Amino acid sequence: MAESIPVWRSMLFIPAHVDKFVAKAHTRGADAYILDLEDSVPAIAKQAARGMIAAGAARVAQSGAAAIVRVNQPWAMTALDLEAAIGGGVAAIVLPKVNDGEYVRAATAKIDALEAQRGIAAGHTRLIAQIEDVAALPRLDEIAASSPRLMGMILGSEDFSATAGMEPIPAALFAPNQQVLFACRRAGILPFGFPASIADYSDLVAFRATIKLARQLGFVGAFCIHPTQVAVLNEEFTPSPQEIEYARGVIAAYEQALREGRGAAEYHGKMIDPPVVARAQELLRRLPPQA
Repeated sequence: MAESIPVWRSMLFIPAHVDKFVAKAHTRGADAYILDLEDSVPAIAKQAARGMIAAGAARVAQSGAAAIVRVNQPWAMTALDLEAAIGGGVAAIVLPKVNDGEYVRAATAKIDALEAQRGIAAGHTRLIAQIEDVAALPRLDEIAASSPRLMGMILGSEDFSATAGMEPIPAALFAPNQQVLFACRRAGILPFGFPASIADYSDLVAFRATIKLARQLGFVGAFCIHPTQVAVLNEEFTPSPQEIEYARGVIAAYEQALREGRGAAEYHGKMIDPPVVARAQELLRRLPPQA
């Protein structure tokens, strides 16, 4: 996995056209803010929202967070949204309803051209693919490998559940979330998300338990729709000081064993071999800068 991919534990949706939400966003503590042009913006307000993206990106990023933009489908709307969104202040684009790699490649080509035209460093704008249809599941590997800009994928729980004819409950969302995660790992990109509905934010105790599980499953961050969810995501997707110390100890013990001609080591009463070391290295790779 590319070590240059940023760690965004919490990505909070903000309706791009609602000034009062955009103005306060930077105080919420998220790693990134998604200026939404899609579901939270009514059709009549789409054009106005596009015109607010550049200023909105600067406002949400003023405390050091990243600004992200979620665009619309179909492609005609995607193209208009990208024209409005691509700029030095926007770090990534969320592509919704991704069912195949062709859509990601088309967005990549459009962004390539816009960055070149606007004097933005090539590759500046990353992509996150939102998987929201059962039709995408057989193509997850194709999607995950479709663009060097693609930094991660996430399951859109509500839309996906609707296409599957199921309720967005944890038991139903567990398997598709794992499929997305496995495809991300095979492609070396980041798995985002959690196996539950994104709309359930009132019970923070249950939400925390869900995020603990998500991290155990291998997810590294997630989208959220309410400011109260931000702190939970930041806390639960950040390894504890004890976990960091243990991971560093595991690596040090294994490296010492290799210097002594051994292929495994003992650390704190457990055998340390390559899979254990790989997990420790992955944990340290995904640390926020301050950790």
